[in-house]
Amino acid sequence: MPSINEINALQPQVDKIAIAAGNAILSIYERDFEIVTKTDDSPLTEADLAAHNVIIAGLEAISDLPILSEESADIPWSTRQTWDSYWLVDPLDGTKEFIKKNGEFTVNIALISDGVPVLGVVYAPVLDTLYSGVVGHGATKTVKGEATAMSTASRSDAQTYQVVGSRSHQSPEIQQFIAALNKTAELVSMGSSLKLCLVAEGAAHFYPRLGPTSEWDTGAAHAVALAAGATVTELSLETIAASATNPTSQTPLRYNQSESVLNPFFLVSC
Repeated sequence: MPSINEINALQPQVDKIAIAAGNAILSIYERDFEIVTKTDDSPLTEADLAAHNVIIAGLEAISDLPILSEESADIPWSTRQTWDSYWLVDPLDGTKEFIKKNGEFTVNIALISDGVPVLGVVYAPVLDTLYSGVVGHGATKTVKGEATAMSTASRSDAQTYQVVGSRSHQSPEIQQFIAALNKTAELVSMGSSLKLCLVAEGAAHFYPRLGPTSEWDTGAAHAVALAAGATVTELSLETIAASATNPTSQTPLRYNQSESVLNPFFLVSC
């Protein structure tokens, strides 16, 4: 496991790698690009692969830790279960947003240690916005070169809770979660891993995820959220009420705990 000094030293280098990957994405975003369909029917663009190549080369230049990326995810469990620390990468989270050209897609790089995200960098290239954090040492949001420290909102001061979710498709489970809050709530919509970052920066109080995600979808923003003071815990239909009223009583979300790279449902809360 890297020491905290080593992790702090890695952070600015990982920031630069994420921005370089974002620039590679933008060079493709601004022109016509090829789209192929992966075996799980999800879209893959040449921008995903370009960002992947930039990130892998960058991380290999600064670290000898193994790398698990969405675009090179066929590493067997027999190998992954031996890892104490590793890089978890989603080169382009929000490929559908990329194809729609709405700007809400991100580059994601996380350092996982003993199943816990300890460093995370999320970069939204179209927005020129970088979220970066080291757990225990704080998180920052940098917009067009201007950096500010991030911290979560206060639930006790809120007259209305901001809940990240879909404005157009409120599932019964989301409605159940909102009802359990016993307070007026407004839904905030956002794409990709930026949903977790909304809680990290204090723009939302809760992000209940009651749908499928993979570990690389969340690792980087999870680290940023923890660094900003949020909690990220498992969420089940049976624990919605308890999670809404006392999130810290639930099991923390962890990584690389089984052969599957799918996350359980989870809740990000301030």
